[in-house]
Amino acid sequence: MAKVLAALRNHWKKSTFGACLLGWGGHWLYGKHCDNLLRRAACQEAQAFGNQLIPATAPLKKATVFLNPAACKGKAGNLFEKNAAPILHLSGLDVTVVKTDYEGQAKKLLELMENTDLIIIAGGDGTVQEVLQEPGLLRITAAFSKIPIGFIPLGKTCTLSHTLYPESTNQVQHITNATLAILKGETVPLDVLQIKGEKEQPVFAVSGLRWGSYRDAGVKVSKYWYLGPLKTKAAHFFSTFKEWPQKHQAALMYLGPTERPPEEPEEKPSRPPLYVRLYRRLRSYWSSPKEFPQEVAPEDWEELKLSTVELSIATQNRQLDLTRTEDFMDICIEAESVSKGEFVHRGSQKMRDPHMCPEGSQCIQASRCILQLPEGTEGSFGIDNEEYEAMPVEVKLLPRKLRFFCDPRMREQMLQAAVQ
Repeated sequence: MAKVLAALRNHWKKSTFGACLLGWGGHWLYGKHCDNLLRRAACQEAQAFGNQLIPATAPLKKATVFLNPAACKGKAGNLFEKNAAPILHLSGLDVTVVKTDYEGQAKKLLELMENTDLIIIAGGDGTVQEVLQEPGLLRITAAFSKIPIGFIPLGKTCTLSHTLYPESTNQVQHITNATLAILKGETVPLDVLQIKGEKEQPVFAVSGLRWGSYRDAGVKVSKYWYLGPLKTKAAHFFSTFKEWPQKHQAALMYLGPTERPPEEPEEKPSRPPLYVRLYRRLRSYWSSPKEFPQEVAPEDWEELKLSTVELSIATQNRQLDLTRTEDFMDICIEAESVSKGEFVHRGSQKMRDPHMCPEGSQCIQASRCILQLPEGTEGSFGIDNEEYEAMPVEVKLLPRKLRFFCDPRMREQMLQAAVQ
């Protein structure tokens, strides 16, 4: 024992390095063990769904998974296979996995829509964008809007996960919770923005649109990776070396909020017999007087000239209110008079919450708007964290267009917040 202590003392540098390496290795192995326990518990819970008895004539529920293997720097495929795929297969679902990185996928996508009971998007914000933009997908409103959608967060940015699932610092737990939420069947309606240029096909977004200096600086954060935790502040600081103050000028026309219609029942009543339908038509024809069509009132558009450091148009999906009586999107016009220090500080906040509306901004609630840009305007829009060329656009709110699976605890929190 004395010899061992003497050797450790004489070679204290190597001993310190070895102790640190051993401690790190032990911590890493313990983390792997905890992840395996989380996977096992999730699989046991999923197996309870798979052991449920169903009628012999009832077909298995079919789930179509759209997986983006390139998400999370190419790790998404491995994350899905280790954490989500076993849960889905144990639950008794008939799972079809479609990878969103090959030619002709749009045709395959539309073929699968006819024979699926639920859609699962496995990736990040870019994967959600890619699936929603497929030709015809959101335009087949009668079919697609009724199919519930699950979201498994595997990407670098997963905006929807903050709305649908509880926060978790453990990636394995976050993925397994999201997958189990799909099996539990609780859903919430989400709004969609339809963004249409003059000639382009419409683009759909579930979070919103950003145009301005904060977005432009945020795109360049990755260039300063070598600065570590200071890279965000550095990107916004160097952005202030451009022409200052940075103004973005445009013309905005918008319509106010619309009244929310009552939700339609999920199960429609059965169709009455033919003789009942004929009797009702004859009775309505002879009894009720003919009504002349009423003139439709012209739409009351509001006009606004704006000069701002950043403009954002966001849905209400970040803070869902399941009991609200009006449908609208939030338009935030930030004041152009901002100091360089405030710009750097606020830019860091916007990296965490891109659609935050700072104090002193002009906030507008609208159901539809038209954004006119001056000729020769350069720059880009950020639509659900994806880059698009800046151009005049019309943004229309499609309220409660899609139904996403969510954790039952999050739905309960939403209802409690609405009551309070």
